[in-house]
Amino acid sequence: MPSLHVGLVYGGLSSEHDISIRSARNVRRALGSRHRVTPIYISRYGTWHIAPDRELSDQPSAMRPLLAAPMQGTCTVVAGGDTLDALDLDVVFPILHGQNGEDGRVQGFLQTLGLPFVGPDALASAVCMDKDVAKRLLAAEGLPVTPSRTLRPGDVLAYAEAVEALGSPLFVKPANSGSSVGVTKVERETDWEQALAHAFEYDRKVLVETAISGREIECAVLGNERPEASHPGEIVSTAQFYTYDAKYEDPDASRMEVPADLPPEAAEAIRQLAVRACVALGCEGMARVDVFYTADGEVLINEINTIPGFTDKSMYPVMWAHSGLDNEGLVDRLLQLAVDRHTRDAAIKTTR
Repeated sequence: MPSLHVGLVYGGLSSEHDISIRSARNVRRALGSRHRVTPIYISRYGTWHIAPDRELSDQPSAMRPLLAAPMQGTCTVVAGGDTLDALDLDVVFPILHGQNGEDGRVQGFLQTLGLPFVGPDALASAVCMDKDVAKRLLAAEGLPVTPSRTLRPGDVLAYAEAVEALGSPLFVKPANSGSSVGVTKVERETDWEQALAHAFEYDRKVLVETAISGREIECAVLGNERPEASHPGEIVSTAQFYTYDAKYEDPDASRMEVPADLPPEAAEAIRQLAVRACVALGCEGMARVDVFYTADGEVLINEINTIPGFTDKSMYPVMWAHSGLDNEGLVDRLLQLAVDRHTRDAAIKTTR
């Protein structure tokens, strides 16, 4: 593909800020010298900055502020109140995780700016981020999801009632969060209220889910109108569940098995289900679909991640590497998909 000017957006006003930085550094390495890269850092306070290339710093004091205005493809760099120059970006690669980055807000902003960008659009991103809404839509399409109840502030659900409806143990999690932030596995009534309070610290909507006894399988999906799925991989965790620390901090807490040791028919069923889930929710570009595979062969969709991790421990790039697409080829494919979608959508009439 031709060399492009890529805006690599990372950081973010999110509890997953640090993960985003680690993902962005891996993406930057994969972009290499084939493309011109402008790193765009979003601070923990939500301010936007131009970061030094290659370093991908997280220190705004060493950066130039960025002012983005809806001028169809142009962002302006400012310093000290004076306009310096304009950024003519060909495509944006947002590698933001969690709230305020993976939830459709940045995607909608980029659509307003008229910039092509990697990953699903604003609507699909928002839907997938909200696990409650995603489950409802997937179930309406006849796709299998984990049983759950949704709670909002002021709702009352007794532990005994939750266990009667969903079984035990239970997972309590924020509806809009990722990387297991705010998640608690509840096995005793004494932990119930604390788990709910913890989840409500991260969102105003909380899911109470059945703790499925099964293997945690993930599948990477890539493409626009006709997406394809990678070989599935498996997360084998020594912890009670795949916690934030197990994912990113403790190298001995989990391991990846790619491809997952599955019967061929099960692996193919998971791949097909992953594609169907992405099509049902309108995901284009990329997504990672997480499922449970039970001892009796049942497959249940757990969640869909629209900006999957790209760290050295992240399954999405590893699954594609085992499927024959290395990191360099993967990021180039994602950039091309972003440009292709933008060209396609630009042909849609906006006037009578």
